[in-house]
Amino acid sequence: MNASTAIGTTATADTPVVGRFAPSPTGVLHVGSLATATASFLDARCRSGRWLVRIEDLDTARTVPGAADEILRTLDALGFWWDGAVVYQSLRLSFYEQALAQLHSRDLTYACSCTRRDLGATDDAGGYPGTCRPGTCRSGPTRTGATSQRFRTDRFPLEPFTDRLLGHCNADGGAAGDPVVRRRDGLFAYQLAVVVDDAEQGVTDVVRGGDLLASTPWQRGLQRALGYPSLRYAHLPLVCEPGGTKLSKSTRLIVAPAASSELLWQVLTLLRQNPPAELTNGPLPALWHWALAHWRLDALRGVTNLPANC
Repeated sequence: MNASTAIGTTATADTPVVGRFAPSPTGVLHVGSLATATASFLDARCRSGRWLVRIEDLDTARTVPGAADEILRTLDALGFWWDGAVVYQSLRLSFYEQALAQLHSRDLTYACSCTRRDLGATDDAGGYPGTCRPGTCRSGPTRTGATSQRFRTDRFPLEPFTDRLLGHCNADGGAAGDPVVRRRDGLFAYQLAVVVDDAEQGVTDVVRGGDLLASTPWQRGLQRALGYPSLRYAHLPLVCEPGGTKLSKSTRLIVAPAASSELLWQVLTLLRQNPPAELTNGPLPALWHWALAHWRLDALRGVTNLPANC
């Protein structure tokens, strides 16, 4: 399935499952990212689905040279296997340009001259009030990069959805605000790129961290606006430090081949899968075989956070 054959459809129980893991190459994997990869992988594979890897490297300022290769080496060392070639967002700019042009042609975008200083934390929290909908509020140059482009949620209202773990999730277009789809610096925003990529790759199921839950109504709205299929979502509890704070992205994960089974066993334990103790230091294929046979997403239902223990 791809975007051209799935226009206007919604993933159903009969749709072949396609999952994905889409890390940003801002450093090596940490335990939270590895837990997401594991859950996404098992969720797709246990339903005889395909599993894709995409490197989300649009933000060139935050991309660490060599990090993408290190992420892939880590996944390989831990026994993950993926379908098809790895996709890099930095090589797909023309697809995002076409999608943005489609939105613009339907009057679903507008230029915004508001800066982060103007908005403070409001914009990141999803509360942009639509200040520039009638026209940019600041005078000055309008060259590419001087203003951002926002998606109009007032003309394409966001809708509630059902999360596979969290159940019913509300979406209020007024509270969610209008997300940026192209930044002031000219880079395409995550919200647009992820929607285009998921549709083009035929993704049906997204399993990811709960920190991205607030983005889901925007992404579902963009899917509808672009005629893409709706996806199924499951937002995982966040992996936290022992004190309850979100796991730092600077927490490094170094995988030695001899310790791969032990690390995977610990991640499965973190995900409440209760792998047998005798598999802790056994061969990786045996542990994956057990995990695929016993994977239960609902073991995470009602869990608010996952204390890091590996």
